[in-house]
Amino acid sequence: METSSNHHYRWDGDIESSVDDSSVGMSLGRNGSDLSELREPLVRKRTMNTTSQIAIIGANVCPIESLDYEIVENDIFKQDWRSRQKNQIYQYVVLKWFLALLIGLLTGLVGFFNNMAVENIAGFKLLLTSELMLKHRYVLAFFTYVGCNMVLAAAAAAICAYIAPAAAGSGIPEVKAYLNGVDAYSILAPSTLLVKIFGSILGVSAGFVLGKEGPMVHTGACIANLLGQGGSRKYHLTWRGLRYFKNDRDRRDLITCGSAAGVAAAFRAPVGGVLFALEEAASWWRSALLWRTFFTTAVVAVVLRGLIEFCRSGKCGLFGQGGLIMFDVSESVATYSVPDLIAILVLGVIGGVFGSLFNFLVDKVLRTYSIINERGAPFKILLTIIISLLTSCCSFGLPWLANCTKCPADAVEQCPTVGRSGNYKNFQCPPGYYNGLASLFFNTNDDAIRNLFKAGTQNEFHMSSLFIFFTAIYCLGIITYGIAVPSGLFIPVILAGATYGRIVGTILGSVTDLDPGLFALLGAASFLGGTMRMTVSVCVILLELTNDLLMLPLVMLVLLISKTIADSFNKGVYDQIVVMKGLPYMEAHAEPYMRNLVAGDVVSGPLISFSGVERVGNIVHALRLTGHNGFPVVDEPPLSDSPELVGLVLRSHLLVLLNGKKFTKDRVRLPPQKVLAGFSPSDFGKSGLGKGLKLEDLEITDEEMEMYVDMHSIVNTSPYTVVETMSLAKAQVLFRALGLRHLCVVPKTPGRPPIVGILTRHDFMPEHIIGLLPDLKASKKAVSMTM
Repeated sequence: METSSNHHYRWDGDIESSVDDSSVGMSLGRNGSDLSELREPLVRKRTMNTTSQIAIIGANVCPIESLDYEIVENDIFKQDWRSRQKNQIYQYVVLKWFLALLIGLLTGLVGFFNNMAVENIAGFKLLLTSELMLKHRYVLAFFTYVGCNMVLAAAAAAICAYIAPAAAGSGIPEVKAYLNGVDAYSILAPSTLLVKIFGSILGVSAGFVLGKEGPMVHTGACIANLLGQGGSRKYHLTWRGLRYFKNDRDRRDLITCGSAAGVAAAFRAPVGGVLFALEEAASWWRSALLWRTFFTTAVVAVVLRGLIEFCRSGKCGLFGQGGLIMFDVSESVATYSVPDLIAILVLGVIGGVFGSLFNFLVDKVLRTYSIINERGAPFKILLTIIISLLTSCCSFGLPWLANCTKCPADAVEQCPTVGRSGNYKNFQCPPGYYNGLASLFFNTNDDAIRNLFKAGTQNEFHMSSLFIFFTAIYCLGIITYGIAVPSGLFIPVILAGATYGRIVGTILGSVTDLDPGLFALLGAASFLGGTMRMTVSVCVILLELTNDLLMLPLVMLVLLISKTIADSFNKGVYDQIVVMKGLPYMEAHAEPYMRNLVAGDVVSGPLISFSGVERVGNIVHALRLTGHNGFPVVDEPPLSDSPELVGLVLRSHLLVLLNGKKFTKDRVRLPPQKVLAGFSPSDFGKSGLGKGLKLEDLEITDEEMEMYVDMHSIVNTSPYTVVETMSLAKAQVLFRALGLRHLCVVPKTPGRPPIVGILTRHDFMPEHIIGLLPDLKASKKAVSMTM
């Protein structure tokens, strides 16, 4: 969660509908108190436009705009495709697959580097502490352990707070919003990528109850974005060959591949990565994208397998023994009966309840942290250090509450384990004994999960140790998410779920034949279903993680139960965070009250439109006074026989045309070849990271302001339109399904102006609708109570 960054998300840069900024503020300001109850982001008081989607994550106010996923069919687009030769089309197709290859290769390398760094840094810290413990220098061991953790935590928080605030948190909600069409500030910047990588390494090595797996999704998306926009001019990493990808549509597909590659690199689950992108991340999908995503994750799997084999010889330091996540429980034979199924039903219910409670508490904690984090970077770092101190005291102090257990005579591994990982940590116990609770706390999170999943260890962990560990991990996972450190939720959720799964398996050991390690796997699945609300992707990820296909029916059953139970309480954790951040995410379904409204109910004036041949001064004045990103173009006599809607022109295209200064003294329509002379298709492409042309960059004289410019060649002549009497619910589904930014509303009856208004993402947001029609609030509550 980016509650620890230095930016507010203020979504008012994309109010390109028929309402300008001032009219929105006047028409909806009276109902601001009602809106705050409906959907309030992380904010304590609002001093701006009440219709803006704001999330308090720092000190600056940054606009959030929508993305242009629609293809703009204008003259320059048509000429570009007609003029492309076969070798250029072939180059475009080959580049798509080559970029998919590069995304998989680089994401796999980053995933391997993350694991190697964490294993070595955390391994060195744990080895140093263990050596002091073996020498009975407990006080020095405590201060060494706490000191290392606090230094690592402070470093992670510092680079997040000062260099790239957008790198804090998981990043999955932001990637999910981007693929839905929301362009939040700096979430895919090169600086965000670097801080995400190193901040995640430092944060996981600091012993926080968080994972590096969630941030890997954000990392993969950042890599894909950097490649798709042709590199970075700021860092002199550009490639002209990627000029074909200077549009949001192709970048969206690449970022979808990147998010899938991130999951594949984090969990060594290539198929699970594809399904994660399909089920959770992407809002639009097609078969061609499925092939490229699958190819990308396959590349990740090959890269990781090769590098892991290279490290098995001991060339990677402490990395290689544990390696990347792989909790192999296939040695247990999954045979189950009716009592086992009843136990699994209980696990599913517990997972749904605990998952929904986890989401509820995370919501409350994040809103509290936002108050602290908005005070500035020093407070973010201080909060991180406090949580680090608390985590270190728990992981070092709680094992002292556990009893020492005699090493089993038939132990396959060395007992007690001396070193970084293993099931039998000596801690303070005498020779020949081990501390079961220390085996969970004094390991990396991956090794702790591996210990919980391990089969044939029915008597290894005392029930009291499991209860203590579950309580600590559950609470620490809640208070850790939201600090200024890249942090994922997968590992804390799997840890807590595996622990209570093993508790249930131990309690029911006399009535069930399933191994406690298998119960741990099913507990993790139930908690993931109750928290994330994902089913298919989580099921496949867990099966790829554990290499146990025989558990498929049980995992499916427990996921379905836990998700069903949790959905009756609240939303999934990522959906909640999207709302808390104030990101204007559009759901696949419309709200019930939208069925009683029509498109014309939510558009309002004044409508700003242009003529096909418009005076330069009028265009500059409109661009300066409004934040609209799309304007309808209407021709009237003498340019046409009667008023007609020519199409829609984008703000960015207008700026390029004005910068080219193809002006005329008379109001005449010019041939497209003359207007577009000197322009190339890439001039109208979208620059990466908001580096496009700005109105302030234009140098237009007073004489030129009185001249005219022909816009017909850059107008999208086939915008999507709906009649004003179409139900708002149907329009919302259409808008979201097609990935639109603008939806033109045309009149039902003849004799009126050819366009009534424009629907944008803003117009479908509940705040805007309830603000325009406050009487809907009561009916909306009544509908919610009956559902």
